[in-house]
Amino acid sequence: MIDPLGVILFRENGSSTQMSPRDQIELFLRTGKGDSFDLARPGLVWPGENFVECARSRDRALRKALISEVEKRASRTVMPDELFGLDLEAFARKKTGPMVRGLFPVSEQPAVMHTLSRSIIFLTSYNIAPTILSVSFLSTAWQLANLYLLSCGVALLSNDAPDIVGFSEATTCYVSTAYFREGGLTDYVVHEVAHIFHNCKRETIGLSEIRGREWLLAIDYSKRELFAYACEAYSCIVSMSQSVADRRRLLAQIENDWMPTDDRVDLSEFRATLHEAIEARNGWKRILKRCAPPPRRRSSCATSHVSAAMAP
Repeated sequence: MIDPLGVILFRENGSSTQMSPRDQIELFLRTGKGDSFDLARPGLVWPGENFVECARSRDRALRKALISEVEKRASRTVMPDELFGLDLEAFARKKTGPMVRGLFPVSEQPAVMHTLSRSIIFLTSYNIAPTILSVSFLSTAWQLANLYLLSCGVALLSNDAPDIVGFSEATTCYVSTAYFREGGLTDYVVHEVAHIFHNCKRETIGLSEIRGREWLLAIDYSKRELFAYACEAYSCIVSMSQSVADRRRLLAQIENDWMPTDDRVDLSEFRATLHEAIEARNGWKRILKRCAPPPRRRSSCATSHVSAAMAP
């Protein structure tokens, strides 16, 4: 069981005892729960002479166990040909350039593009282990492990693990190599990059706050997935069209075949947002306007966000 503080316990003869290291590892692999354990009681069951050393031992053990399990399940994976020799910075600039030029003033575009050009990581057999070791949170490592396993077509760590193809945290977008097998009017690289705009503070990339705006873009918390899906769809429409008529035709195709299945997105609002965007001179700005927060009171503030794109 888990007590209200997140301490992993089990009951034996009516008393509560901290789980053994082996049981904690098994629980982590099965659920991804591992960031909130209190190692100070009752006894330090991980190697170390104090709380900090025990916490580090536990963190290393859980991550190494996760790597071992991932490698066991996906031992014969092949990296897509498209990734060999791929210039990721150039790829990122090409994918995100139209969005940046549509959403940011000219003076801010170089700083934003510099950040985005280094933001994309495709998870492969070459980098999944170092990624698991380097991300900040164990829960993130578990999510990325499942993202990678899904791209390999093997069993996930849990039946409850989400089927995701992209995951954004801070200014980094982790993307499934299934991207190169997808077609049609989807682009979850653009989707995940769109989440950076509310994950990243302006000062982080050298921009000053303006009018009290702390984050790169002001996006309403409840509309962050709408914003990402709308940017994804609009990016595809723009890249595949040469006229307004083309845009209308592609939007009709999206409405018939490619609507989001994410319950965080209001489909009627998604349709309305795209209909407005394709008719506008700058559709990116229209998307942003529809996803902006309501006029805020002086006491309100923005919050950071971690997101995951759902697999189609």
